[in-house]
Amino acid sequence: MMSVIKYCLPLLVSVFLTHEAAAQERSYSLATVPDSLKSNASVVVHFEHTSLEVESLEKATLKVKRVFTVLNEGGKRALVFNQYATKYLSLDEVEIKVYHPDGTVKNKFKKKDLSTEAVGEGLVDEGYVTYYEISTASYPITVEFNYEQKFKSTLAFPDYHFIRNKESVIESSYTVRLPSSMQLRHKSWHSRLQPLVTEEGQSKVYKWSVANLAPISDEIGGVSYNKRFPFVQIVTNQFSHYGFRGDLTTWKNFGQWIDELYKGLDVLPPGRPEFFVNLVRDAPGEREKVRRIYKYMQDNFRYVSIQLGIGGLRPFSATFTDQKKYGDCKALSNYMHAALGAVGIRSHVAIINSEYNEEPVDPAFPAFDFNHVILCVPGAKDSIWLECTSSTAAFGELGTFTENRNALLITDDGGILVPTPESKASTNILSTTTHVKLNDDLSSKSETVIQSKGDYNEMMVAILKENRDKQKEVLLSVFGYRQPDDFLLSPAVNRENNEVALEMSLRKFPEFNSGSKYFIKSRISKMWTAKLPAATNRKQDYYFRFPFEKNDTTIIKLSPGMSADVLPKETKLTMRYGNYHSRCWFNEKENAVYTASSLTLKKHKVLAADYAEVKTFFDAVAGDDEQRLVLKKAETNNNTNNTVKTL
Repeated sequence: MMSVIKYCLPLLVSVFLTHEAAAQERSYSLATVPDSLKSNASVVVHFEHTSLEVESLEKATLKVKRVFTVLNEGGKRALVFNQYATKYLSLDEVEIKVYHPDGTVKNKFKKKDLSTEAVGEGLVDEGYVTYYEISTASYPITVEFNYEQKFKSTLAFPDYHFIRNKESVIESSYTVRLPSSMQLRHKSWHSRLQPLVTEEGQSKVYKWSVANLAPISDEIGGVSYNKRFPFVQIVTNQFSHYGFRGDLTTWKNFGQWIDELYKGLDVLPPGRPEFFVNLVRDAPGEREKVRRIYKYMQDNFRYVSIQLGIGGLRPFSATFTDQKKYGDCKALSNYMHAALGAVGIRSHVAIINSEYNEEPVDPAFPAFDFNHVILCVPGAKDSIWLECTSSTAAFGELGTFTENRNALLITDDGGILVPTPESKASTNILSTTTHVKLNDDLSSKSETVIQSKGDYNEMMVAILKENRDKQKEVLLSVFGYRQPDDFLLSPAVNRENNEVALEMSLRKFPEFNSGSKYFIKSRISKMWTAKLPAATNRKQDYYFRFPFEKNDTTIIKLSPGMSADVLPKETKLTMRYGNYHSRCWFNEKENAVYTASSLTLKKHKVLAADYAEVKTFFDAVAGDDEQRLVLKKAETNNNTNNTVKTL
C-alpha cells in the first residue's frame, strides 16, 4: 500500500503542476482569447478581482489583483501604476509582474522599486502619489498588478470601474464585505449590473461580476472621464472620516456633518468687521454690498490648492485667510461668507462637482461626489452665486465649470440640494473689430479691438500673461488669425469692456493672385477653428467648453490702386442649438470691404441624437471661413464696368 502511495504522489504533484501551468497559460495567453475580445481592443483584461473588507466605520482594506495584456501603443496608459495615499489611505503592499510570452515571469517589482512624491503644490505634505511606468520596446506585453490599501475612513470607497476605453474583459469581479450592522447603497451607471448578496455570519457580502465583455470605444467630447464608461458607485450610509462620524442617508444629514466642520471658522480678526462695514457704508442695496466685498477679495486674495484639514474638507479659518491673503476654494468661500456676515448679509458655502463636462449629482442618491466649494447668497427672487477662487470672474456669474449642477448648500438646518444657474450664450461673448490697411506693395497693417466677457475674458487675461511665442500660438490655433510677420497684443486703454488691442503686420496680405486679381479671406481670423469628431453612431452627449456669442466686423481699406471684384456670398445657417450669419459688402466711397459675422451656440451640452446636426452646422461655418474675396487693380478707363460681383 505504501509503495502505491509513494508511486502515486509524484504523479499527482506532476498532474497538479501541469494543470496549474495550463490554467495560467489559458488565463494569460492571447491564443485562447476569442477574436471578438481582441478586435478593436488595446488592452485585454484576463483577470481582475477587487476585494473590499470593511471591518468598522474607521477601518477597511482593499486588495486588488489585475492581470492584463497591452496589445498596442493605444493601451500604453495601462502600463502606468499610479496610486494616491493620504493620512487616511495608505498603500501597504505592491507587487508588479511582467510576463514573458510563454507565461513565465520576466520582471518583478516591489513597492521599494516604485517612486513616491508629495502632491499639493509644495505647500503641504499630506498627500502622496506612488507610481511606476513599465517600459516596453514591443507589444503585446502582459502585466500583473497586485496591491493592498488600508482605509481609516469610510466616506468614499473606490467604485467598480469594470471596463475602460478600448478594453475587453475576460473576467472581473468586485466583492464588498462589511458588518451586517452597516448599510451599503449602490448605483449602476450605464449598465444594469446588480450584485449577488449573501450573509456570512455577522457579515453581509456583495459581489459584482462580469465576463467576456467586448471592448468599448471612447467618444471625444463626452461626459467627464470617470463617468464615461459603465461602473458601479458604492456608498455606505454611515461613515467616519478622520474620526468624525456622519450619515449619508440624506443630503440634509450630510450637510449637517459638513456644517460641523465649518463651525467657528468664520470669525474675522479684530478690526476687520468694521473695515467691511465701512467698505459698503454708502452702497445703495444688498447686491452692491456683495459686489464690493467680492471685488475686494478678488483684488487682494489669491487662490492656492491646499488639501489640509480633515482630508481637504475643513477650511482654514477666516482669521488665517485674512492674514495670509490666500486660500483654496474652501478657505476663500468661507472668508467671503465671514465678510458678508460682518455686514449682516446671509450666505451659504456650497459644495459642488466641478468641470465643464460634469453632470449634476443624483438627488435620489446621496453620496460624496463633490470636489469644489462656491458661495451662494440667497435672494427673494434670484440668488447670487460667487466663484471665490477667480480674480477675474464676473460678479454673480459661475460659468460652465459649476453651472448646470446640483449644489449642496450648507445651512444651519443641514444640506439642501439646489440647482445652479443654467449656462447662457450671453455670459460668454467675444467681439472683435478689425481695421486693415492694404498698401500698394500688398503689405498690410491691422488694428483689432477685442472685447470679451465670461470665459472669453478669462482666456484673454491668461493670454496676456504669456510670452510672445505662446501668444502667437494661441492666436493662430485657437482664434485662427493669419500668420503675422509681427504683432503686439496688449491691454487696451478702455478696460471697462475688458478690451485687448491686437496690432499685426503682414508683408503680403493676399494669399495668392492670378494676373491682376488677388485672392484674400474677408477676415484675418476665423469664426470657428475646431474640428468636431465624427458623428457616425454617436452614443454619448457632446460637451462644448461653454455656450457663446462671437461677433466680428472686419474692414479692409484698399489701396488707391485696388478695388473689389468678387465678394463672398452671404451665408445664413440655423439649427436648434445656434445660428450663424456672415455678410460682405463693398463701400465704394471708402474703397473698403466690410464683413460682418456672428456665431451663437445656445447650449454647451449637445444630446447624442442631435450631434450630427450640430457637427454639420460647425463644419459649414468652418467652410464659410475659407471663402475668399477677389480684388483687382482699379481700371482708369472711363468705359470700365465697376460692378462688384458676388459669388
